[in-house]
Amino acid sequence: MTPPAPRFIDTHAHFDVFAAEGSTPELLARSAAAHVERIVAIGGTPAANALALDLARAHPDRLRAAVGFDRDELHAVHDDALLRAQAEDPSCAAVGETGLDYHYGPDTRDAQRALFERMLDLAAAVRKPVVIHSRDAEDDTLALLRAHCARTGVDAARPGVLHCFTGSPAFARRLADLGYFVSFSGIVTFKNAAPLREAARAVPADRLLVETDAPYLAPVPHRGKRNEPAWVVHVAAALAIERGVSLELLAQQVWENARRLFAWNE
Repeated sequence: MTPPAPRFIDTHAHFDVFAAEGSTPELLARSAAAHVERIVAIGGTPAANALALDLARAHPDRLRAAVGFDRDELHAVHDDALLRAQAEDPSCAAVGETGLDYHYGPDTRDAQRALFERMLDLAAAVRKPVVIHSRDAEDDTLALLRAHCARTGVDAARPGVLHCFTGSPAFARRLADLGYFVSFSGIVTFKNAAPLREAARAVPADRLLVETDAPYLAPVPHRGKRNEPAWVVHVAAALAIERGVSLELLAQQVWENARRLFAWNE
């Protein structure tokens, strides 16, 4: 008897461009054909939040949403009451994405931290994990996340995930030690990403996740094209090789990790 094909989850995908052109049904069909059975639709702006929730409600067996305000929303006027209601929706599995990016916004560090802290407050209030972006901001990210773990309303076993990880092995280990999950994107397949693959080997098996960050960062062999959830399989395959395990085992580990993090039961 042929064993069943491994099942995959894309823990971070943006649907904005696909929804705008009306190609979401085809996108979901291709992901199903690739055995990508679950996808977390990511918000970050008011429009992206609404879209992620709409998709999760329309596809309850396959999609969950994350809602929040990302660093690009620093100077916008926000409806915090609406965001709280969205975050409490049963179709919402997490708050985010949100976080710090000092690479592109070094002059807005204080404002970024203030917004990030507001989103951490929200995650604790609604008792859901947080989806975190961090670039060139390891010290501040760790300080805020360490404090977040100690708060009432935060589940120490699943406080959140650092998505599209591009940091050092030491940063990855510190995040895992705090209880956070670490997610790798198509960058880990790039030829010049040897340091990132070293970090991927440092993450404990029970803290590892994979994602596409679609429509960005398409993995090899699709690099340069518009990314999509079906291609998360290539990320998983690259990580399996680096970690010296079978693709089937890695897919099973990631599936269980995502199920725990997002409270996404069978």
